[in-house]
Amino acid sequence: MESKRPPPSALVDSYVVPGDIILDLSEMTNQTIKIGAGLRQDCDTIQATSAGMLRLSKPNKYWVESSHKSYIPSVEDTVLGVVVDIKPDVGTLVYARVVKANSIMNPELSCMDAMGKSTEFTDLKGGYMFDTSTGLSRMLLSSPTCPVLEALGKKLSFEIAVGMNGRVWVNAPSPSNVILVSNAIIKSESLSAIQQKVMVENLLQRVS
Repeated sequence: MESKRPPPSALVDSYVVPGDIILDLSEMTNQTIKIGAGLRQDCDTIQATSAGMLRLSKPNKYWVESSHKSYIPSVEDTVLGVVVDIKPDVGTLVYARVVKANSIMNPELSCMDAMGKSTEFTDLKGGYMFDTSTGLSRMLLSSPTCPVLEALGKKLSFEIAVGMNGRVWVNAPSPSNVILVSNAIIKSESLSAIQQKVMVENLLQRVS
């Protein structure tokens, strides 16, 4: 008897993060699927191991398309940028939104929202800015709060701004906490939710 084709995951073409359950194998009998990059089998489930878009190649191959490519600006994206043409603010790091974007010119940013209010958009003073993949930045911006930020927030006081262009800014009362938070974020990309929490606990124990 010909085996039935496995039903496609409801998450196909959606953004997934490490630990997301893609398929429940216990609900499948006599069915075969193939998994590619960014996925692994954990007991009776197929789980994501990296952040990105879940893809399906018919009939039955799944993989995660990680976003490590260059950022492509889109209007209304929130990003971290550096002022390059307004004196005396040249070199200032700002949290802003994209108001104009095309393939020919650099994107135009604004520190005002669509209603003309500054709200959360502002220049970022002090702290530390680092580059990540766009996949990690989207994970940090996801709702509910991603595990690494949730775990850090329970133990430490810090500020964070995340741009969809892969830039992250962190500030904290002490330089050591800035370094700890930054390292935890960078290490979290390929970890599941549980692994992220364990990693944060281990980092905190080293500095306690």
